[in-house]
Amino acid sequence: MGKIVIDQNRCKSCYICTTTCPKGLIKKSDKTNRLGDYMVEFVDEKNECIGCAMCAKRCPDMAITEVWR
Repeated sequence: MGKIVIDQNRCKSCYICTTTCPKGLIKKSDKTNRLGDYMVEFVDEKNECIGCAMCAKRCPDMAITEVWR
């Protein structure tokens, strides 16, 4: 199973990853960054991530990396 890590310091809250994930596992967070934008978070309670890395490929700021569990 795949897992992603989001570098909150690099994320500019463009939300491209939220629409790219085929399983809908990246969500808008309640936490804000230093600019006041709502960051994203990886929510995979059922281990549904297929490890496609589409979110990492589409991230314009390279804020997402994939790791394997």
